[in-house]
Amino acid sequence: MIPIPVVVCVMGGWCAVYLTDTLIKTSTSVRHRYETWLSSNGLTLSPFHVRWQTGLFNRLFARCASLNPHFLHVWFSVGMVFGVVAMFGSVVLLSRTLHQTLKQMTSEAPEGSHEQVLQVVVPGVNLPVSQLAYFFIAILVSGVIHEFGHGVAALREQVRLNGFGIFVFVVYPGAFVDLFTTHLNLISPIQQLRIFCAGVWHNFMLCVAALCFLLLLPLLLFPFYYTGAGAFVTDVMEGSPSSGPRGLFVGDLVTSLEDCAVRGVDDWHSCIRQLSQQPQTGYCAKSSNLHISWAAGRAYKRLDGTMECCSNNSLTDLCFSYHSNQEGRMYACLPARKTMESSRTCKTNTDCQLPGEGVGAAPSLCMVPSLENQTRLIRVRHPPQQDMLFVGYPSHLQYSVSLTNFVPRLGFLHLDLPVLLETFCKYLVSLSGALAVVNAVPCFALDGQWMLTSFLEAALGRLVPERSSRELLGFCILLGGSALLAANVALGLWMVTAR
Repeated sequence: MIPIPVVVCVMGGWCAVYLTDTLIKTSTSVRHRYETWLSSNGLTLSPFHVRWQTGLFNRLFARCASLNPHFLHVWFSVGMVFGVVAMFGSVVLLSRTLHQTLKQMTSEAPEGSHEQVLQVVVPGVNLPVSQLAYFFIAILVSGVIHEFGHGVAALREQVRLNGFGIFVFVVYPGAFVDLFTTHLNLISPIQQLRIFCAGVWHNFMLCVAALCFLLLLPLLLFPFYYTGAGAFVTDVMEGSPSSGPRGLFVGDLVTSLEDCAVRGVDDWHSCIRQLSQQPQTGYCAKSSNLHISWAAGRAYKRLDGTMECCSNNSLTDLCFSYHSNQEGRMYACLPARKTMESSRTCKTNTDCQLPGEGVGAAPSLCMVPSLENQTRLIRVRHPPQQDMLFVGYPSHLQYSVSLTNFVPRLGFLHLDLPVLLETFCKYLVSLSGALAVVNAVPCFALDGQWMLTSFLEAALGRLVPERSSRELLGFCILLGGSALLAANVALGLWMVTAR
């Protein structure tokens, strides 16, 4: 959850700002100068909301709107088509998401939440607090690009731009453009549709650009970083099973987990998932290495039904099970590292038999660690260092180490730079795409409301001559779209916070 000190700081900060604003406005001596200063700087304050508007960027908007008129006409016309398709597509997507959410609510095990295209994001719950900076910066960038599209499209359609602004609501940043309403009402519905669709169109294109940058990142960073050699360790959680003298360190390159090759972060997660789902891997060892003192330990059952044969609290010995042709299932307490060192993995004794092995030679046996349910012994290779032996839940290994695909070619290069770029691009793709979808929904107070109104005027102006009938149809659609969006948000919040 969100740390209590953060909540207290946010609430306390807003209360202090609002209280100061109220006290100054009630003072007869400084009230006029204070309000004049706010007005001249385009600042507006209200509870948990601050807004700044300026005309400094009007010239930049005008210059962009005058570049290559033919290209911009085609650009915003394509955006208009995309916006209309997105408006209907968003309803289908929200309906599907609502159906999936209801299905998860009635099921015992909601494992399918990752299949949803849209999910409600709650900082501190399903959004790590450590990544809030990425989240808020991506929201601000997506909002600015969204409003930039509206502003340039409006100027192209001869609608005056009064100004551009940025706001903060509680902790969420955003942007807006102020258009001259009279000009907007005088132009045709098709021109209005180009303006209203420009925001979601630019969000979509920002999503595509960020996705392309993400896919080309290995090529762009090739002179400084290389990929495909393994998963590069950038951080190890202190006190975790992966830390310690024989654990992983920052700068290590993980190349395999048991016999599963690791060429990148995706392989790391895939190998751990594979090892956790399969039975425990065994290791080939010569039967002659089974000393009497090791094999003579009496095995006993743990509470979960698994067997234990090491009676001491040694940190180096483990209980191994093996199958003997004469005596059946046997158990031996062996030094884990010595038993596994340079040994092949196996499932049965047959996997340990070599073709050229002599008749009188001691047979090799498949020694399988006897561990508690769901725990695994995993050999992590990170040459040139000695293999790390991990004993525990695979998920603890998976999330106690931070990894990246990018290995620096030079020692002075920052280890986290590719991770920063990669993570920010992922947030930009997710949030800009989500902003395009949500804003296209025919819902009150969103772009979809004005997109729907202009679309109905353009498409049904002749088929339905009565303006009141078109407005009634639009109102019903907006009511349904608003209810659909509200249901998705409400149930999504419940699924994230209550389960």
